[in-house]
Amino acid sequence: MLRLKTFSVLIHLACWLLFMAFPLLFLNGPDGNVSMGTIIASPYYWLFCATYIALFYLNTNFLFPRFFLRKKYIDYAIICCCLLSAVYVLKPYDKLLHSINKKAFAQMAASQFGQPPMGFPAGASLNFKPDSNGQQSPPPQNMQQPDSNQRARISPGGMPPPQFRERWRNGRRRHFDSSSLFLFLMIMALSTAIKTVVQWQTTEQRAISAEAEKASAELSFLKAQINPHFLFNTLNNIYTLAITNNEHTADSIMKLSNIMRYVTDEVKEDFVDLQNEVSCIANYIDLQRLRLGAKTVVSFTVQGDLTNRKIAPILLMTFVENVFKYGISKQHQSNIDINLLVKPDAIVFFCVNPIFERKQNLERTGIGINNTRERLKYLYPGKHILNINEENDQFTVILTLYS
Repeated sequence: MLRLKTFSVLIHLACWLLFMAFPLLFLNGPDGNVSMGTIIASPYYWLFCATYIALFYLNTNFLFPRFFLRKKYIDYAIICCCLLSAVYVLKPYDKLLHSINKKAFAQMAASQFGQPPMGFPAGASLNFKPDSNGQQSPPPQNMQQPDSNQRARISPGGMPPPQFRERWRNGRRRHFDSSSLFLFLMIMALSTAIKTVVQWQTTEQRAISAEAEKASAELSFLKAQINPHFLFNTLNNIYTLAITNNEHTADSIMKLSNIMRYVTDEVKEDFVDLQNEVSCIANYIDLQRLRLGAKTVVSFTVQGDLTNRKIAPILLMTFVENVFKYGISKQHQSNIDINLLVKPDAIVFFCVNPIFERKQNLERTGIGINNTRERLKYLYPGKHILNINEENDQFTVILTLYS
């Protein structure tokens, strides 16, 4: 963040230095005889620079966000018109140009008329003293008269030389400084465009951050729903074993302990080892087998290398739970198949079970699948395919997770 701000400051500084160099490079007199130091020493140069720099930051940091972004368009337009009128009165560009031309004329006049004409001895003065009668002494007879080229540069009455005369008249008579107004419009448009882009980027970043925070909050909420949902079902199974004095009650408690350890320790992470997820599913299936009758056959197979593979915790457990909710019956034969295939580029989960009489509280039992859909959307965006089919009293789930 600090590096980005430093970079932004350097960019602004470089752009303004380039802007301030414009008069030094292109407004140095008609013949280029005005030095940069002379221009920099002129107060009109600093008036020119300060006017447009102040306009830029005034619009960027105050006018545009306070009025335009708040949809106070009329107020914003009125203020811009007032600023335009102020620039029209100040005429910063015109005054700077007039000042430079005036200095150029003064320097040329000094170089042409400040030295004695040809024929005078070095160091002689052009201020002739009056004679005893009070008359001005004539110049020496041997003084060489200026040639035609020099006469062309000498203008009576203190007027500028011909090459300056038209520019001088224009500078004195000009009332409409189009250059200053054009620079005003350019600075205002540029500052508005830059602020618009920055505001758009800030809005986009806030939207992305808000979406990420929302996804994180929803994911935490989904996990909080899944954990009690899963544990409550498992405790009900153990309760059934306990009231029937089943000899496998202690073993089932140990398996539940392993499941709870997995849930409490690793479900906080977004992704866990696939091997741990498979072990949790195996323990859960073993717990279910303890209460199943002979008419229910459960097949659970795992194919592929589980090493170094990751998966979202409790992601597959929802479908396994639904298998035992809807796929078992004490009166009818039921075959349940649960398969996990691990490929180099994907994890494929498949389960199929028959559908018997539907149980009550269907809205509550549907929480798991709905939450799983939401988790898939957040954790595997564009990298998963979930197909759920219910045909011919068979419920089939195929979930593919791509690496």
